[in-house]
Amino acid sequence: MKIPPGQITTNKLPVMTFGSIPQINMSTWEFKIFGTISKEIILKLSDLQKLPKYEIQSAFHCVTQWSRMNNTWEGILVSKLIESCNIQVFSDNIMVHCYGGYTTNIHYSTLTKHKAILAFKHDKTMLKPEHGGPLRLIVPERYAWKSAKWINGLEFIKENKAGFWES
Repeated sequence: MKIPPGQITTNKLPVMTFGSIPQINMSTWEFKIFGTISKEIILKLSDLQKLPKYEIQSAFHCVTQWSRMNNTWEGILVSKLIESCNIQVFSDNIMVHCYGGYTTNIHYSTLTKHKAILAFKHDKTMLKPEHGGPLRLIVPERYAWKSAKWINGLEFIKENKAGFWES
């Protein structure tokens, strides 16, 4: 795993967020897949946790110039989730939605090519809220602002639009 130019490595996983950590009521938590697809899907965390798990090893790079190497993330491959929902996708553009109002745009082909996962665990322990728990998108080979915390939806959109940091 290479370190991008200008990055400093750390053994910690710093907490970086644009606002406060959202207080998520797990009894009402939902994950929604919607937009330019054949049918809308709404899942509970327990539904997601029943799906086959996948583990990846990756470096984690922040645009604020720190990198944490050799991370182990466990969760569900985004591509397998879409496959398991038996939906037809009509667009390659996705807006990722999160509790707290954060959004980020990404192409579905990027998520599948880089084996992006919806992670429950980091280094064998459940994700803590400050690190995006209960569910965080992890996109290897991209800077961390694409690995959105507190994810609660994937919206397939016809035209690519700017997310929070792209605006």
